[in-house]
Amino acid sequence: MSKRQDGAVAINRRANFDYEIEETFEAGLVLTGSEVKSLREGRANIAESYVSPENDEIWLINSDIPTYGPANRFNHDPRRHRKLLLKRREIAKLQGAVAKEGRTIIAQRLFFNDRGMAKILIGLARGKKTVDKRQTIKDRDWNKQKARLMKNLG
Repeated sequence: MSKRQDGAVAINRRANFDYEIEETFEAGLVLTGSEVKSLREGRANIAESYVSPENDEIWLINSDIPTYGPANRFNHDPRRHRKLLLKRREIAKLQGAVAKEGRTIIAQRLFFNDRGMAKILIGLARGKKTVDKRQTIKDRDWNKQKARLMKNLG
């Protein structure tokens, strides 16, 4: 898998379908050297991952960054828990939303910023009901159909 045009290493495409995202945060990641090299190759998967607040810290759980071949015995565990770097106020806001309001924190996009730092876009979200998902599918199909009509007629 290679890097995408927008600079993203990994995108969680189901996030917008399964959840209604209310607010987004950009967080840094605590990574080892072999993890960064693996990310630079464009190899990562955050589709099954989630974010959890534990002990005044925010952790990315179940994300998959495959091992880097040349690192051999100094490699990392592909599915280890990774600490996210956020400001204290943002951590408190996320912890309160999860504990009091029952929100979910999901990983949306893993990318390198313009300074070359690995960042992750996380979203504070509420789960969609089946009715909302059906409406999303209808809207997406209508937009495709509309684009086809405009292409053929215009």
